Amino acid sequence: MRFRRKQGRVGSGSNRSRRYPEEFKRDAVALVRSSGRAVTGAAREFGVSAEGLRNWVRRDRAGRGQGAPGELTTAEREELRRLRRQNREQAETIEVPRKAAVFFAKESGR
Repeated sequence: MRFRRKQGRVGSGSNRSRRYPEEFKRDAVALVRSSGRAVTGAAREFGVSAEGLRNWVRRDRAGRGQGAPGELTTAEREELRRLRRQNREQAETIEVPRKAAVFFAKESGR
């Protein structure tokens, strides 16, 4: 089975990174999972780095709740990202009145 990949250059020189479509990644991960093949052999067949494919497989396992103990699922990572953004926005909302209070306290002290 041969798969075609779309690749785009990111950066320059010999240290090029490639970006692959999600469908391509899913196909590669599905082949590794269903066939039980070694990641290195499957990576060679797909024309990707073994480490890259290993990361895709690891992310897929985590997304299914089958990752290593303590590893967050995809949904948990997304929720954590959302909560951190919300926390940052709330901290900024609190910071503005605090700075205004400090400014006016200095002004009234003159």
